[in-house]
Amino acid sequence: MMKLKGFSIPFSGLKQGKHSFEYKIDNTFFKSFEYNEFNNAAINVTVELNKMSTMLELEMKAKGTVNVFCDISSEPFDQVINARLELVVKFGEEYNDENEEILIIPHGEHQVNISQYLYEMLVLAVPLKRVHPGVLDGTLKSKAVEKLEELQPKEEKENKEDIDPRWDALKKLITDK
Repeated sequence: MMKLKGFSIPFSGLKQGKHSFEYKIDNTFFKSFEYNEFNNAAINVTVELNKMSTMLELEMKAKGTVNVFCDISSEPFDQVINARLELVVKFGEEYNDENEEILIIPHGEHQVNISQYLYEMLVLAVPLKRVHPGVLDGTLKSKAVEKLEELQPKEEKENKEDIDPRWDALKKLITDK
């Protein structure tokens, strides 16, 4: 797991109750994970930590945009991101992150690093198929979209003359009861 020091939350000195942390994430965050799918990123993340005597509850919310290439037209556009993740941190004998909703850290730890969880939350918030809004509403003018429209199959209207007469005999079987 890639750990960025700026995303470690020191909880040992905090009082019990709710505490809020804010982060601004840009493309350097994703490059540190060697993830190069985004051209640019501008995401605001709010983390609310609820410290209890036996565990920590983290609620992470992210809003912003990532600049990606359209899968249809290869034009760059800003994809809106809205993501939310809840994480429970418990204390145990050894570190265990096998469960995606529960993180177990050793009893002696005094901070928790959330960089891997933020990374996964943000990457999974981007749709698998990235389509430029201009392609959807028809306002994007690009050579790729024009070529796709040109190569699109034309609808052929069926003429009665082209239909094999044997099909008519079969259709009568369906309607005869």
